[in-house]
Amino acid sequence: MTLKQLGQRTKQASKTLPTLSTEIKQSILKRMAANILKASDDIKAENLKDLEGAREQGLSSAMIDRLTLTDERISAMADSLLEVAGLEDPVGAITEEYTRPNGLLIQRRRIPLGVIGVIYESRPNVTVEAASLCFYAGNGLMLRGGSEAFHSNQILVQILKSSLAEHGLEDVINMAPTTDRSSVDELAKMNEVLDVIIPRGGEGLIRHIYEIATVPVIAHYKGNCHMFIDQSAIVENAVSIAMNSKAQRPGVCNALETLLVHENIAGQFLPEFLSEAQKQHVEIRGCSKTQAFSENVIPVTHEDFDTEFLDLILAVKVVPDLPAAINHIQTYTSDHTEVIVSEDKENIETFIKALDSSAIIVNASTRFNDGGQLGLGAEIGISTTKLHSFGPMGLRELTTTKFVVTGSGQLRI
Repeated sequence: MTLKQLGQRTKQASKTLPTLSTEIKQSILKRMAANILKASDDIKAENLKDLEGAREQGLSSAMIDRLTLTDERISAMADSLLEVAGLEDPVGAITEEYTRPNGLLIQRRRIPLGVIGVIYESRPNVTVEAASLCFYAGNGLMLRGGSEAFHSNQILVQILKSSLAEHGLEDVINMAPTTDRSSVDELAKMNEVLDVIIPRGGEGLIRHIYEIATVPVIAHYKGNCHMFIDQSAIVENAVSIAMNSKAQRPGVCNALETLLVHENIAGQFLPEFLSEAQKQHVEIRGCSKTQAFSENVIPVTHEDFDTEFLDLILAVKVVPDLPAAINHIQTYTSDHTEVIVSEDKENIETFIKALDSSAIIVNASTRFNDGGQLGLGAEIGISTTKLHSFGPMGLRELTTTKFVVTGSGQLRI
């Protein structure tokens, strides 16, 4: 079956989704969770094929970590399905209601976006998160995962479809049957099927989709995340926040990539931070002032400041003040996540107002820019596109609204 035929089947099958009751959708999500746990050994066996291929290709340790499915991560996927099932169903919700002088009752009600195409790399858990959110929000879903996770994604889709098949809905979720690059290009131009396309992955993938897509795009662009250590910061807190942001999971989009340090606190902060970074095997690429604190610091380049490393590598720069930090972030930001560590309320407020990335975080890790951590349940990704949705995309962000107008015989004169 061709990709276009699969897409048409998805579009046709998804037409019934807006009429499904919340109870039926929740029961299907719970069945998906149970079936994933039941097939844990089969999932790990298919994942092992992908891991062997990744090692042969020489992928980085961080990328292999993103690809790996352990018992804990498989359990987390099942938990995410159950968490979504416990969320309020957005479909049909009335977001606004008012009566006009002529007696017309005006409502805005939430409706699905339609059929969503998701193009993504590396992380197989995205398959489950995208499926759960799109299905519960009433959308059809066309998936195209990366070649490095092909076997893992295939078995996960098979499990999800088997749960849907019990209700005759197996085609509301489909996956491109090939990893050929042409399938990406075909999806990006499949206007007769897709209502929106969401690319998640490296900078090259996103730029390619932007260049060729005729389907509307909500981009999940690179996470070039920044942190500014203000002169008023508590050093102990700043060190732990920065290390958690960089090293807890370096291969994800909300990991810290550039650290900016106020020159008045550099002498207190950097020796402790650089020592801790060395213990956790973080490679530091720093400016000349940063290099003065350790012989292990590699000279930083402008290219480093513009890079999403997705690895245990961090760019560091000492700046003279808050305006210089803001200017640096505005120059290199990808509109993902920016953090300030500070005890100065005025500086915090200036930082918040000056920057307009999808999340501005105060005195906490960059890793909190995440749908689950922000209370949205699972997320389909973090949008860096300001139109329609900005930041983590949960259930509500996968819907739009329509007007419902109720009258009693009114005529326009």
